[in-house]
Amino acid sequence: MKDLTTLSKDVAREIIERVGSSGQPPEYGFQFFTVGLDSCLHVMEEEYLSSYIREFNGKAFKMVVGSYGGGKTHFLYCIRELAWKYNFVVSYVELSEKTTPFYQLENVYRAIVSNMMCPLSPEELLSGYEKGIDNLLKIWFQRVKTNYEQSGLSGDNLNTELIKYADSIKDFDSISFTNAVKQAFRAILERRDADLTTIMQWLRFEGFISGKNGHPRFGILQRIDKSNAFSLIRSTVQWVKQMGYSGLIILFDETEQTPSLSGKQKNTLFSNLVEMINECGRGQIDNSMFFYAVPNEDFLEKGTGIYEALKQRLDTVFDIYNPTGVKVRLENIPGDSEANLIEIGYNLAKIFQKAYTVDFDNAVLQESIKNVASLAYEHRWTTGSKRYFVQKVINALYFLRGDQYTIVTRERIENSEKS
Repeated sequence: MKDLTTLSKDVAREIIERVGSSGQPPEYGFQFFTVGLDSCLHVMEEEYLSSYIREFNGKAFKMVVGSYGGGKTHFLYCIRELAWKYNFVVSYVELSEKTTPFYQLENVYRAIVSNMMCPLSPEELLSGYEKGIDNLLKIWFQRVKTNYEQSGLSGDNLNTELIKYADSIKDFDSISFTNAVKQAFRAILERRDADLTTIMQWLRFEGFISGKNGHPRFGILQRIDKSNAFSLIRSTVQWVKQMGYSGLIILFDETEQTPSLSGKQKNTLFSNLVEMINECGRGQIDNSMFFYAVPNEDFLEKGTGIYEALKQRLDTVFDIYNPTGVKVRLENIPGDSEANLIEIGYNLAKIFQKAYTVDFDNAVLQESIKNVASLAYEHRWTTGSKRYFVQKVINALYFLRGDQYTIVTRERIENSEKS
């Protein structure tokens, strides 16, 4: 857990609001109440992010299994923070049936490039930030330009070297992607804003303009569709590495209940997962790691065709003694228990006290948190115990703020649900 002495009052208030209202972790602040993930995260850091993926051109796929409200998003945020520590670009993608179903890989590509984020400091996360491929292009251009300026170049000599740099960009998996990136770099250099807008439209998968005045004049000859989506994802990883980052970490998060899929949709989803796992076994997508978080493994039942191939690839289970295992079952992480909920409650109480400059009676606080934890732990098989717990414990802390000497009982918690 992060040192609470570094937590400001306003950030503490934001954490309490976010956790108490939705049960979701804030983008920054989850570090102050993270409990029970240390051993798993340590293995991810030591075996993958600090070594295999970064130093040995590795690639890996992990499926994170945790119930809705069971800590999937919190876990993925922890992975993002670790990845930034080692200079990875990270794309956190919420998978949604309406906008980003995994069986429509072209929309998955769009979500990946729309959500890419270079390493950010806590201050940058808190003060607002830009994300996406547009922002990365601007940062890349400015970094290259600054490096040349620091070497003593200026004026026409600087522009000449920048053009040479753009022209020297090696071919990525997709020729159209390569040309788009080159031409976008030059459009920024030459301040051709209209051309840059047109090129970015294609890179963001917002349409293809045919004809001599459209995308073909930039060497962009392909429409983006399901047939070339994987090629574009590979190209994105290759480009991120060439920019000077350690690689690309992609975090897929199923944040809503997916309705029943048709047989065709399910088979396409299975095929895409198999292909992604296979990509991690080949050499074209080096320096990348994919996390695919799901609430359960029910979607793997009653599959046909490609189902068996996928099931075999997901058969191994990750733990501290088997880091190469594919499935990360959050409920199996050592220490995932009622005691963990109690510790989370104490951490949230400390954050609450900082947010509101209030002191609790320790004995009353202790009993109240234990009561909430006991009730939440009983819900672990029917609902997300962690989300249920953090929402209820924040509610209990507000009660104690007004009456610090009355223990919050299980009955009070249950009655508040009925009112």
